[in-house]
Amino acid sequence: MRASLKQFASLAILGIALSACSTVDRLERVGDLPKLAPVADARQPSYMPQAIPMPQPQSQTSAAGSLWRPAARSFFRDPRASHVGDILTVNVSIADAAQISNSTARSRKNSDDANLTNFFGLESSLTKVLPAAADPTSLVSMGSDTSNTGAGSVNRSESINLTLAAVVAQVLQNGNLVITGHQQVRVNGELRDLQVSGIVRPEDITNGNTVALSQIAEARISYGGKGTISDVQQPRWGSEVYDALMPF
Repeated sequence: MRASLKQFASLAILGIALSACSTVDRLERVGDLPKLAPVADARQPSYMPQAIPMPQPQSQTSAAGSLWRPAARSFFRDPRASHVGDILTVNVSIADAAQISNSTARSRKNSDDANLTNFFGLESSLTKVLPAAADPTSLVSMGSDTSNTGAGSVNRSESINLTLAAVVAQVLQNGNLVITGHQQVRVNGELRDLQVSGIVRPEDITNGNTVALSQIAEARISYGGKGTISDVQQPRWGSEVYDALMPF
């Protein structure tokens, strides 16, 4: 009992500490707009060099009189992203809809009866073996009745249309490109944050240097926000802990 009280006290102290940290953080941000992630602008005092993947420098020497460029994919210049550090446009278009409805019903009823009214005249001796209340006409009478009913439904609809630029972060051995992109937009104190990453085949990149979400393998899309509206829409951590701990 004492150990339980100690654990409860520890959880209470931890909860108060977390609430205090969250409250202090919110108080510090009162009146301030959501902060944007730093960008590569050397004119800003807080400029930090960005760790953006860049390709290895290549020699541009070519044979005398040759119009062919080293590492070129075609005779003319190809504007599509193909090397580490190149930029391409990602079109995020999601229009998913799912509707599922299941219904299950099961019922079972059992009934068993047994009697012994005539057994070579020995039925009169049953009272010597069985209790005095034994009735030969109804020795066993059993029954059971079970039923189960279940129903479930799913109705989901999502629609997202976004466009952002991504950077080639890695070129795999088979020539596929690992891309990553990050975009932030702040409007009226509300910060919208979009991130995308995945693997793209060079053949799927269009002549306009764009690629669709449906052609990105291992795609990871994150679209969220920060600000006053987002804070109101999120439940407090106390409510989440209460919902997780309540067994009813």
